[in-house]
Amino acid sequence: MCAHTVNLTVCNCSQCIRYSEIDIPITAFFKGQQSWTRALVLKPDDKTCFVGRAKCYLMMGQSDNALKDAEASLKEDKSFFEGLYQKAEALYYMGEFEFALVFYHRGKKLRPQIQEFRLGIQKAQEAIENSVGNPSFVKLEIKGDFSFLQKDEERAQPVAAIQNLTTKKKQPTQKTPKSEKTTKQLLGEFYSDKKYLENLLKDEDLVKGKTKSGEQLQDVIQGCLTYLDTCTEFWNQEKPISAQERESKLQQQKKLPSAPSDPVQFLLKCLEDIDADLTSGNAEGSLNKAEEVMTIVQGWSEKEVPNKKEVLGSLHSCIGNAFIYLGDLSNALDHHHKDLEFAKQCKLPDAMSRALDNIGRVYAQIGQFSQAIEFWEKKIPLVRGGLEKTWLFHEIGWCYLELNRHEEARDCGIRSVVAADEIADEKWQINANVLVAQSELKLGDFESSVFHFERALTLARLQEDHSAMNVIQKALDEAKQHLPQ
Repeated sequence: MCAHTVNLTVCNCSQCIRYSEIDIPITAFFKGQQSWTRALVLKPDDKTCFVGRAKCYLMMGQSDNALKDAEASLKEDKSFFEGLYQKAEALYYMGEFEFALVFYHRGKKLRPQIQEFRLGIQKAQEAIENSVGNPSFVKLEIKGDFSFLQKDEERAQPVAAIQNLTTKKKQPTQKTPKSEKTTKQLLGEFYSDKKYLENLLKDEDLVKGKTKSGEQLQDVIQGCLTYLDTCTEFWNQEKPISAQERESKLQQQKKLPSAPSDPVQFLLKCLEDIDADLTSGNAEGSLNKAEEVMTIVQGWSEKEVPNKKEVLGSLHSCIGNAFIYLGDLSNALDHHHKDLEFAKQCKLPDAMSRALDNIGRVYAQIGQFSQAIEFWEKKIPLVRGGLEKTWLFHEIGWCYLELNRHEEARDCGIRSVVAADEIADEKWQINANVLVAQSELKLGDFESSVFHFERALTLARLQEDHSAMNVIQKALDEAKQHLPQ
């Protein structure tokens, strides 16, 4: 779990930084684009303004303009992750899936905790596979003219090619003619709109008219049809009908067998699939698979599966995690408690640690900080490794801070600092020092608070984490006001 802006702890999780798709009328994005344009007149080089306008352009279907603004936001700072995300999104919606994948990966490397980059990688990879086919099914033959293989310095540089996307016009691609059936499948509910617009064009008297703003109705209608044709091309490139049919067949093949010949291999494969679904953001699919596997396992005897309770505990953990992702924290808590019971019965320390961890997370998310502390403190003797230790003490300390138990919060923060220093993890060193600084500020030890805020600020500068630097600097300035002049 993350500590949000309430306690100033540095947080870049997907709960705090997200690019949500909201159902807003297109006029709102048009007005937003105009507002960002006016803002750029006042602040011509503001990267946040470029990102904001790029997003509006993207929602308006103007991918080229979105790409230009995303590029502009990265002009001074190539590691500006919001700009990288918008650039990747623009490239994706332009159908440049390979280039989009490059920038999704680049963003994920800079901010691995932001879910949108991981989801972007997934959708770009799927689009590439749907366009060109699965590499495992492609058989390559070594024949033909290899004279194009030149020296390394003579080869085209991929990065330069990507950067030139905004300056060089793409060669027009030849569109594949589609049948009405294919178009209908791709457009779905928009197909009836397309037919309606086409019928409007046949009304000669109507198309000669003008809108209130003076536009020819014929141009407006034709523009809408062109946009729908562009969408059809893009959707077919992203997931052709053949790929949809193939996916449907694969889904049928993936149905879980009711009586597997090798239970061990079956369970390993199922747990792997359940985890993969959750990791890719398909929580509902993960939940359905886990519940189906649990029904199968419950029907087996101890003779067929000697470690049946251990397996059931793991499945309860998977189901609990899926419910957390879906926001059903009550059911999540119930399944993680069941996981803990099985872990105790089987005397499995790692499983107990896992269950205590998850139970604490849920309690913290619903604001029951005392219960979160209770279960997390039971986990302390089971901790393995410095990273887990620094995380755990930080989270316990954060809960104490929320309960206004500032001395306990400071003590846990100090233990988190020590653990983070041992493994030299700069991110957690920042978090832990901020926690100690906040606790000392509440306790009235302003010199110690300033010291830890300054240390956190130095570490943030080394990380070039500008958002963290801004938050910590404000807190530091506030703490310094309490120092004797």
